[in-house]
Amino acid sequence: MYSAPVEEIAFTLNHIAGLGSALEEGRFGDLSGDLVDAILEEAGRFASGEMAPLGESGDREGATLADGVVTTPAGWVELYRHWREGGWNGLTAPEAYGGQNLPHMLNVATLEMWNSASMAFALAPTLTMGAIDALATHGSEALKATYLEKTVSGEWTGTMNLTEPHAGSDLGVLKSRAERSDDGSYRIFGQKIFITWGEHDAADNIIHLVLARLPDAPAGTRGISLFLVPKFLVNEDGSLGERNDVFCHSIEHKLGIHGSPTCTMIYGDGKFGTENGAVGYLVGEENKGLACMFTMMNNARLAVGIQGVAIAEAATQKAIAYARERTQGKAPGWSAETGNSMSPIIDHPDVAQMLLTMRALTQGARAICYACAYATDMSHHTEGETARHWAERAALLTPIAKSFSTDIGVEVASLGIQVHGGMGFIEETGAARYLRDARIAPIYEGTNGIQAIDLVTRKLPLSNGDQVRGLIAELKDVAEEVAARNDDAFGETGIRLRAAITALESATAWLLEAQAEGRAADALAGATPYQRLFGLVLTGTYLAKGGLVAVDNGEGDKRASLCRFMAENLLAETSALKDRVIAGSASLAAARAVLD
Repeated sequence: MYSAPVEEIAFTLNHIAGLGSALEEGRFGDLSGDLVDAILEEAGRFASGEMAPLGESGDREGATLADGVVTTPAGWVELYRHWREGGWNGLTAPEAYGGQNLPHMLNVATLEMWNSASMAFALAPTLTMGAIDALATHGSEALKATYLEKTVSGEWTGTMNLTEPHAGSDLGVLKSRAERSDDGSYRIFGQKIFITWGEHDAADNIIHLVLARLPDAPAGTRGISLFLVPKFLVNEDGSLGERNDVFCHSIEHKLGIHGSPTCTMIYGDGKFGTENGAVGYLVGEENKGLACMFTMMNNARLAVGIQGVAIAEAATQKAIAYARERTQGKAPGWSAETGNSMSPIIDHPDVAQMLLTMRALTQGARAICYACAYATDMSHHTEGETARHWAERAALLTPIAKSFSTDIGVEVASLGIQVHGGMGFIEETGAARYLRDARIAPIYEGTNGIQAIDLVTRKLPLSNGDQVRGLIAELKDVAEEVAARNDDAFGETGIRLRAAITALESATAWLLEAQAEGRAADALAGATPYQRLFGLVLTGTYLAKGGLVAVDNGEGDKRASLCRFMAENLLAETSALKDRVIAGSASLAAARAVLD
């Protein structure tokens, strides 16, 4: 059973991502380390004790649809009520609407625990939190007064409606339409697919944020508007009124996240007694909805990255527990004097290598996501050029946090099955669930290929490349500090980390040059390997940073050993990835004919 790694989460927040120094500087007002610890402890208790058991049963039962009504797995309505009553939905929300206005880092840390316990359940609050951000940033005062307090409290949930059968990544071709009404509202018509928690029985109302096009809108993405469409209309006194003309037509039968209802939503077909369309309210300005939605999407991209971390953590815990109990064969050093006829498989080098790979990648991805959240927080708690610097740092790290973390979520969950052997392929052990759940994360909220394009074409050129060069310089400082220690516990970490950072630096310079010279195809061909290269280098560096802190505190043996394992076993891949970035485009172009 999953046990929230509260100590590891706190260490990463404070000593690797930067929360500890930010608290010392008073960046977050009266927030103290003691309060942070209390929040993490209580979140860990809830995730491990209440959410995880229902995560397992919810996977087996799944969500169901009958007569237009979606029913979540047994116990989930009560679980959601307990979660909401704990105040978890509003950790970072504005205080004016009942939120706690705490740092984004804390919310990301708790999201990790919720998703480890049950990714399917955690998707509901994840989308609601994104809707809160979008509405708080772009909504009118009237909309915020009507909808934010109930959404911040979690009494009402939120969704994000982008995708249509013919419009996935390319939203410029969406067909959902909106018509102006005389009362200042709008009428929405169309179909949206893959809408997470689009209909359910856990909340009184559901607030759909829907992209649609007005009749006189410009073509493409410049003509998209964003509308708030509630399941139930809201009366002037705040009570719920009549049902709006929006309903769930069907739910998907998915590979994983079974407890999460993934809905096809129909807007304005007259099912609820009107042929005039679903009532919607404009968020932001007409024809500028995509910019508003990106507030929600950027929130979601880091949240999806943390899903990868969460699944990797849960899969690693399960694999280690199994490897300690399962006996098979005789590992090196086995002695009959132990009284055991076979060794625990954790003693076999191949299994130990898999488990350490799982642990290293998980901790590295966690640090990347937390560092991204730290940059976001600092952009909100500083001013001028410093705020701009941190906003750019968050922008640079977001596609890496989303893509690398979700990729390793799949990789680590797959290794977890391998550690279990044949039993891992059997549903009853629970190892397969993590791989099934993890597989969606590299796909939604912008596929990882799209994240790579974003990283290379939009984020590397920030400040004419100075932002990424500045980050690389910081990574070099960590490598030099490890090398200067000359501590046997780190082995060849300094040497290997230097080489990996040099590979990243070379690949970065080549990509910036390729784009400056107009060789877009060459840059795009190297985008995905570059994204992994960056993630591996950050992982190695952040593990080294944590190892240095732990050694200074006199308790660094385990952290230094894991850092060394990462450097001497996994960082060698960075050299090959650099070669793929720089030399891969020509062979890609030449081999395209194979696909014809």
